[in-house]
Amino acid sequence: MTRIHPEVTNWLLENNRGEISSSAPVGGGCIHQALLLQTSTNERYFLKQNFETTADMFEKEARGLNTLRISGGPVVPKVFLVGKVYLLLEDLQSSSPCEDFWQLFGRQLALIHNQVNETFGFQEDNYIGANPQQNTWMKNGHDFFRERRLKPQIQITHRQSLLTAKDIRMLEELLVKLTELVPEQPASLIHGDLWSGNLITDKEGKPAIIDPAVHYGWAEADLAMTDLFGRFPDSFYDAYVEVRPLEPGYRSRYPIYNLYHLLNHLNLFGGGYLSQVRQIISRYA
Repeated sequence: MTRIHPEVTNWLLENNRGEISSSAPVGGGCIHQALLLQTSTNERYFLKQNFETTADMFEKEARGLNTLRISGGPVVPKVFLVGKVYLLLEDLQSSSPCEDFWQLFGRQLALIHNQVNETFGFQEDNYIGANPQQNTWMKNGHDFFRERRLKPQIQITHRQSLLTAKDIRMLEELLVKLTELVPEQPASLIHGDLWSGNLITDKEGKPAIIDPAVHYGWAEADLAMTDLFGRFPDSFYDAYVEVRPLEPGYRSRYPIYNLYHLLNHLNLFGGGYLSQVRQIISRYA
C-alpha cells in the first residue's frame, strides 16, 4: 500500500472511521500525489499528499475551499484534516453531469462573484499552482492586477531568462495601458484557477469546484480562465448573466486576464506557452 502520513491514519482510527483498507491513485494532479482511500468501515476519502511541498500550501488550499462554500453555490468538498504535507477531503464520488449542469454552474458561480469586498486581495498570500500568489490588500483593481498578478510573474520570467528584452518592454507597455483596456469592476470573491480540470461533479452529477487560488479580484478574470484550456459552453455564460450581468465586450478582455495564467504556466512548465504570451502582448502593447 502507498505510504500514508501517520497523522491521517491516526485521525481515522481516533474518529471511528476505521483502518485504511485500500488506497488507489487518482489521476489529474500535476503537483501532488492524489489518493482515494477506502476504510474498513466502508467510508471513502480523497487524500492529497506531497512530502516535499511548501509547508503551508495545503493549509491555504483548505482555507480557500472553506471560503468558497456559500449558500446556493457549487459543491465544495469538506475538509476533514489538513497538515503540512497532506490534505484529507471528502470524496465527492463524481458521476456523469446532471442534465442542467452548465446552467446550474453558471448561476452558482455568479452567486460566488456576488460576494464582494471593499478591497482587492485576500487575508493571506496563497498559491497559483506551485508558484506563490501575492494577495496583499489594495484599493484599486487595476493596481492589484498590475502589482500583485502580472509584475510578480514577469519578475520570475526575468530571473529564468524566459522572455527577451523586447518581450519585457512590451509587457511593461501593456501594464501602463491596463486602465484603458479593463473597465472598473468590484472586488469579487473568485476561485482564481477556474480551468475545466478544477470543475468536477459530485455523486448526483452536480457542479463541484476544487483546487482554488481564492482571492477578491475581477470576476471577469475568473470567467476568462473558463475559456483558456477548453471553453465552457454558451449555456454556462447565458445562465451566469441572468444572475450577474456583465459589462459589454467582456469576452474581448479574456486574453488580458489570461496573460497572468499563461505567464504562470510559462514559469512553471517552460517555453511551450511562450507563443501564446507573445500573441497577447503583441495584440495589446
